[in-house]
Amino acid sequence: MEGACEENNASGALAERKRIIKENQGESAMKVLVVNCGSSSLKYQIIDSDTEKVEAKGLCERIGIDGRLTYQPTGGEKEVTEAPMPTHNEAISLVLEALVNPKTGVLKSLDEVEAIGHRVLHGGTKLTESRIVDDEVIAAIEEACDLGPLHNPANLMGIRACMQLMPGKPNVVVFDTSFGMTLPAYAYRYAIPTRFYDKYKVRRYGFHGTSHSFVSKETIKYLGLDKDNSKVIVCHLGNGASISAVQNGKCVDTSMGLTPLEGLIMGTRSGDVDPSILQYLCNHEGIDINQMLSILNHDSGVMALSNNLSSDFRDLEEAMNAGNEAAGLAIDAFAYRVAKYVGAYTAAMNGVDAIAFTGGIGENAGLVRKKVLERLGYLGISMDEEQNKKRGERFILSTKDSKVTVCVLPTNEELAICRETVALVQ
Repeated sequence: MEGACEENNASGALAERKRIIKENQGESAMKVLVVNCGSSSLKYQIIDSDTEKVEAKGLCERIGIDGRLTYQPTGGEKEVTEAPMPTHNEAISLVLEALVNPKTGVLKSLDEVEAIGHRVLHGGTKLTESRIVDDEVIAAIEEACDLGPLHNPANLMGIRACMQLMPGKPNVVVFDTSFGMTLPAYAYRYAIPTRFYDKYKVRRYGFHGTSHSFVSKETIKYLGLDKDNSKVIVCHLGNGASISAVQNGKCVDTSMGLTPLEGLIMGTRSGDVDPSILQYLCNHEGIDINQMLSILNHDSGVMALSNNLSSDFRDLEEAMNAGNEAAGLAIDAFAYRVAKYVGAYTAAMNGVDAIAFTGGIGENAGLVRKKVLERLGYLGISMDEEQNKKRGERFILSTKDSKVTVCVLPTNEELAICRETVALVQ
């Protein structure tokens, strides 16, 4: 056996124990600041871990350019402030000032923030679970930067800014790749020379892991399934889209691979293609591999299939209804690829108990859900047409006599990060 899947099981029992503790609500409440850093942006929320309610949220934009802070306390008016943000340090400083503002702040002082939870894209094979930040963790995130060159450096900037501005507060990192680290070797290994896995850890990692983890757990609870005897498929459908197969609470396969480019057709990403296409087009177009990958990431997907009309499914559906054939093709191809993966993962788990739709498209695009489910009649799925008119809420989409229960369940990655943070610091 290949290393007995050494990166999969290092401390799974400990993490599971901590999650069980959290689910039993045995801890005292704390205020958690959840941070999600991009290269020029920073999303944030303050969450009360007891009620799991968002007390305030917002966004810093144009970091390194000029700077704009959006801040909104729950139930209050949205505030927009133009302010210089040369680095993430200034962005975090402005966020903290807004949170303790005497007029609209939700905190009396920063002492109320007991922990900070960070979304980090890639943990590589060394960081397979959420961790409290220390020097070893920072070094491993840095090492994984070549696997997440756009996201990991930005995530590190946010972590370092919080450590500097709130010294002594525990910082927890929650990895997008963690959920996929339970895949068996036959699912995560590519059929390429072993030396590439040994030397570079080229394997399937999977992404959207925080969302898949949250939605799979919530689906099991919502439908009253037995976590240790369940088969759930989660369809996270948005501008970025992926599907996971979750058996007995663990991810056993997922559609994204070494990078988020593999798998489903997405807003501007191609998803699965014949690798020889890259060489063929590079040779014929006189471009290099980096230019080709940029095309596959940014100029492909439903945007390309719709002849550059849009990557927004609201625009595509409107155009399709007006007779635009390219828009119809884009929607059909997207739904077809989703249905193919659902079928494949049903086979991988030798059955399925529930299918959950989530993400911007999964939660809101009834046409896409309908087109996917129409291809899954062989599973005994029957869709409730009236229920399918609902948007952006939790509901059961299938009829009572459906052999597989289908639901729509909004994702909440920030809450998932908050839960992981609390479980680790208490």
